[in-house]
Amino acid sequence: MATVHQWSGVEVRALRDAKRMSIREFAAHLGISERMISKWEAGGENIRPRPVNQAALDTCLNRSDADTQARFAHLTGDALVSGAGDDSGPAPIGSSKVRHPADGSEMVEVEGSVFLSGRSNDPVWLAGYFLDVHPVSNADYARFVAATRHPAPKHWPDGEMPAELATHPVVFVTWTDAAAYASWAGKALPTAQQWEKAARGTRGNVYPWGDQPTPAKCNVRENGIGATTPVGRYQSGVSPYGVYDLCGNVWEWCVTGSTPGRRELKGGAWTSPFERCAPPSFNDAAESMCDDDTGFRCAVSAEDMRKLLGS
Repeated sequence: MATVHQWSGVEVRALRDAKRMSIREFAAHLGISERMISKWEAGGENIRPRPVNQAALDTCLNRSDADTQARFAHLTGDALVSGAGDDSGPAPIGSSKVRHPADGSEMVEVEGSVFLSGRSNDPVWLAGYFLDVHPVSNADYARFVAATRHPAPKHWPDGEMPAELATHPVVFVTWTDAAAYASWAGKALPTAQQWEKAARGTRGNVYPWGDQPTPAKCNVRENGIGATTPVGRYQSGVSPYGVYDLCGNVWEWCVTGSTPGRRELKGGAWTSPFERCAPPSFNDAAESMCDDDTGFRCAVSAEDMRKLLGS
């Protein structure tokens, strides 16, 4: 059972945001007045709801789905604690992060379950897997190039990675380049459905952060940046699993084929209008396509990861 040591207006607001409810909806959900919710949130850390309301908030939190609990934990940091005598509940999604032993990248577990896929939200079962938290960066790719003598991206002067781009996603990589990196690292490119589930969670969010169209949460054309951004920049745009850049920054290659010689791309890029960046959207390109707005990230099956980690 998940509880909060001491609820304040800060945690109340975090729970309402995690559940993505208006004040009116949240008040009705708890069975209290809208005025009370407003008072708690306005008071912030200085407000301490009565014990009966503390219990109602704990119950509301515990009855929330795993995606909501994960968002609440992300918003509150260390406020979420385990209830006494009950350690049997599942960990919030996005909490199982590991370092891959081959390339050192941070990966998060996406548990096996049904999720809502595509524009029509069709229920689809996927087995568990791990996905890179960030797109493969130039620094990551430089280690691959050094180890394998694979050709460097064409925008690297004399084949040398520009230091100022070290934390930016690598671009000017074909599907073949991306697959070669994945093979070297003992991984694979994700399927389009694996990529989409990590972006949308299990409940079919339109965007990684929810259903509200908010271009400011990602690197897209409307923001006028005109280039890639560091892979950890958009913290408010992470998915329910804590994965970055699943909307905007760079298109990402998937292993899924569309027609012979073409593969699916996901996520949109800094060159894309925001409307094209929703994770359910379809896009594809020739495997030989190589552009300044296209990169990738990698996946590993849960079974293979546990073998690698010896667990």
